[in-house]
Amino acid sequence: MKRMKIFSGNANRPLAEEICRFLKVPLGNAMVGRFPDGEVEVKVVENVRGADCFVVNPTCYPANDNLLELLLLIDALRRASAERVTAVMPYYGYGRQDRKAEPRVPISAKVVANLICASGANRVLTMDLHAGQIQGFFDIPVDHLYANPVLLDYFKKQRLDLEKTVVVSPDAGGVERARAFAKRMKCGLAIIDKRRISAHEANVMHVVGEVKDKTAIIIDDMVDTAGTLCKAAQALRDAGSKRIFAGAAHGVLAGPALERLEKSPVEKFVMTNTIPFKGKSHPKIVVLSVAPILGESILRIHHEKSVSELFI
Repeated sequence: MKRMKIFSGNANRPLAEEICRFLKVPLGNAMVGRFPDGEVEVKVVENVRGADCFVVNPTCYPANDNLLELLLLIDALRRASAERVTAVMPYYGYGRQDRKAEPRVPISAKVVANLICASGANRVLTMDLHAGQIQGFFDIPVDHLYANPVLLDYFKKQRLDLEKTVVVSPDAGGVERARAFAKRMKCGLAIIDKRRISAHEANVMHVVGEVKDKTAIIIDDMVDTAGTLCKAAQALRDAGSKRIFAGAAHGVLAGPALERLEKSPVEKFVMTNTIPFKGKSHPKIVVLSVAPILGESILRIHHEKSVSELFI
């Protein structure tokens, strides 16, 4: 059996170390730094000839630096004669730009996919893509994981009354995700219908579904500035929800996100560590680890076993 080696850039080294502890293998020895002019400097310090290599580096903030670290690590391993190189991207940056939403704009998610393929990656392992069709942007295999099992385990441990619990999609685009979550929770489903009155007037939130006197769990793939999430939470409170939770795979939490969450009716916001939470501990934020799911997936890829069976 070929050797398995795990490498990491600077984007989320603690997650990479946790994956290595799960797999009981040492983190690969690679230097990822900066030249005096700010250019990314990469050097793999150990022998990888014939090895099955995995590079763990989400392309979160600063997205451009972390993306380049990933690309250069892949190229360095390929040129060092690694047998296979897998890009492990717990968070796929630029994933929201997956189509031409208006004239004369790029499809950035496709450009990033092209770069990863051109750098020499043999396959990609990622989690909760903003749009599933991004898998088709690659000319190499893509294993698409989901954080739902981790979030489900947390909410099931809260011992909620499922007859008085409803899973809520914060917009029409997330209905499929929320429906799958509600099915596994064995509870009801509601949808927030978000409409903009005009270009100069704010969104109006309409709650579709029965939420009065119920516990609401808002489920999304990511939370960036938390604007949509907090407006949805307020709409649920106005509609009579007693308790409001929120969960997302990726906690980007940019700009005023923490301040908005603090002032919102959300009791707990549950996210995973696909993106490192660099702020201080927050009373409303719960961070769960996806290292076991990623570690088990890496092990299955290494041994040529099914990854999809993890989510059956």
